[in-house]
Amino acid sequence: MSTQSYESPFCTRYASREMQYLFSADKKFTTWRKLWVALARAEMQLGLPVTQAQVDELEANIENIDYAAAAEFEKERRHDVMAHVLAYGKICPNAAGIIHLGATSCYVGDNTDIIIMRDALQVIKRKLIKVISQLAKFADKYKALPCLAYTHLQPAQLTTIGKRATLWCNELLMDLEDLDHRLHSLKLLGSKGTTGTQASFMELFEGDTDKVKELETRIAKEMGFDAVVPVSGQTYSRKIDYQVCSVLAGIAQSASKFSNDIRLMQSFKEMEEPFEKNQIGSSAMAYKRNPMRDERITSLARYVMCDVLNPAFTAGTQWFERTLDDSANKRISVAEAFLGTDAILNIMLNVTDPECGFVVYEKIIRRRVMAELPFMATENIMMDAVKKGGNRQELHEKIRQYSIQAGKRVKEEGLDNNLCELILADPIFQITPEEMEHIMKPENFIGRCPQQVEEFIANCVQPVLDANGVSDDKAEISV
Repeated sequence: MSTQSYESPFCTRYASREMQYLFSADKKFTTWRKLWVALARAEMQLGLPVTQAQVDELEANIENIDYAAAAEFEKERRHDVMAHVLAYGKICPNAAGIIHLGATSCYVGDNTDIIIMRDALQVIKRKLIKVISQLAKFADKYKALPCLAYTHLQPAQLTTIGKRATLWCNELLMDLEDLDHRLHSLKLLGSKGTTGTQASFMELFEGDTDKVKELETRIAKEMGFDAVVPVSGQTYSRKIDYQVCSVLAGIAQSASKFSNDIRLMQSFKEMEEPFEKNQIGSSAMAYKRNPMRDERITSLARYVMCDVLNPAFTAGTQWFERTLDDSANKRISVAEAFLGTDAILNIMLNVTDPECGFVVYEKIIRRRVMAELPFMATENIMMDAVKKGGNRQELHEKIRQYSIQAGKRVKEEGLDNNLCELILADPIFQITPEEMEHIMKPENFIGRCPQQVEEFIANCVQPVLDANGVSDDKAEISV
């Protein structure tokens, strides 16, 4: 590891080795060579003067990359694709003359980008499904545990811990749906030539349109695609990069919502993310247990959400059939969008792990519920009193006065909420201590939360898990 040059934190701290490989030089340039093999093979099959021996020589040397030679050629020629054509030809002398026949640089560059995005989306999908599965287990476990629900970050009514987890899970399912759509609609650029007209291939095949079209079909099939884009300039539309990165930004949005909720709940001491035996929360305050994993999710998610602006501007500023102002930007922004999203999901795999993830403090949650429940129970108390012959308006005014009195006691004097005691002492409500105790059960105020969780898992989550399976991915966290 060099200590005198910049190294991306995505490589040293955040992204998995698997995702890093997909954006590595080996993945990129071996894919270039596979595309050159596919091109040569299809051209041979369709009658051009390419021999099986030449195809075999190219295929045998896909991974035999002389990076030093390529670097020297690029320094001399100032062209990365031609540098690798020459480096490939150097180790494949019999096939050197037919490498890249009829193609332009984007044949290898753009097709490789599509292939890498496809492979990276499949990694993201696998991890996303595992996170959804783990969140669903968590939701089911705590589907009936009452907790405070908030609007405007003010206690409003009750929900359950499990029901809240379904909100996180549901947004990830929405992201998965978007990812599937984008993954299934990805198409290879194909062999479109310098400005997308396929003129060079029409020349090679002496005007035979059917062979030019068949060439693309065969290349796409060899590279694992059902289709190529219908029309293009020299490049595939850069909107594709934007659409793919938008899927990743969507996952980042959901992850940020999730991590912010966890950070708030940890502040309330209701839940905690994992905290290891020798972990240090603060260099100054030894007692601290900071939610550093979820803070990292929030931080990385912010980066990925902002990063989607790069392909948006790139797509909107292309000139005619192509310009090269996309290249430097897209090789950074697309890669980092994937590396960032991969890092986010790695952390989510960790904090949602059923065996070593979230810690839920049920007694703290109960205490916080009971501190607010008297206010929330007043409508039920009022309705019961009306059934016994009370005047709804008079009862409402009494509750308003007692609520102000109890609230002042809590906020100004730091004492417990005594609203129930005030109501019990007033004969207008005609309520006994036993009736009050029955009303004041938190489980009476969670509506259909347990059933909603069960229905959500059965109807929305389980079909996804059944259709895709769940991987055995474990979180890969460096720090």
